[in-house]
Amino acid sequence: MTAPSYWRERKYRYRLIAKYCRNCDKKYYPPRLVCLRCGNDKLEEVELPRKGTLITYTWVTQPPNEFAAYAPYAIGLIKLDDGTLIFAQLTDVDYEELREGLRVEAVFRKMFEEDEKGLIYYGIKFRPAYFESNPPP
Repeated sequence: MTAPSYWRERKYRYRLIAKYCRNCDKKYYPPRLVCLRCGNDKLEEVELPRKGTLITYTWVTQPPNEFAAYAPYAIGLIKLDDGTLIFAQLTDVDYEELREGLRVEAVFRKMFEEDEKGLIYYGIKFRPAYFESNPPP
């Protein structure tokens, strides 16, 4: 399977799709095949809310090679509006703007480029929800 095909066949890479276990009411993002709590392998696909609250964050200054061109960048732990916790890269934000409790929203952005083949990979990042918590003047 080619890299672009592999990437596109993983819905969670470009949509907030999780797996949900009805037995223990637990959501997994990125999706898992089996529930870690009860071992259930009949997990349902669910779409997650696109907005949430930034719980904590850090700045990455020494990233893996494929992300080196984008350093420094922020990553954060986000509590989505349904309570699901996810870890994601933050975008469209300055160092001074980041704070715990900041409302954020999911956006589709470039993740990285593969130098050898020139492939561009896209995925979900989060940015401040400006129009919700910080309306423009």
